[in-house]
Amino acid sequence: MKLKITQIGNSAGVVLPKELLARLRLEKGDELFVTETPDGIKLAAYDPEFEQQLEVADAVMRRRRNLLRNLADN
Repeated sequence: MKLKITQIGNSAGVVLPKELLARLRLEKGDELFVTETPDGIKLAAYDPEFEQQLEVADAVMRRRRNLLRNLADN
């Protein structure tokens, strides 16, 4: 898909077509995350850093399952 950079006030921007918004499951006001990769730029509807934090939290919760269960019971 080819997008054109346009003037928006004193800035420049790209208008995302409806079809692309639908594929990304985004709506007006949602956040779009930009990540630089070896192949170029990646646009995603999720924050990869937050996903990594969730993976760490999941690992901690698995290791400390009994402790967390005891805390929840008290």
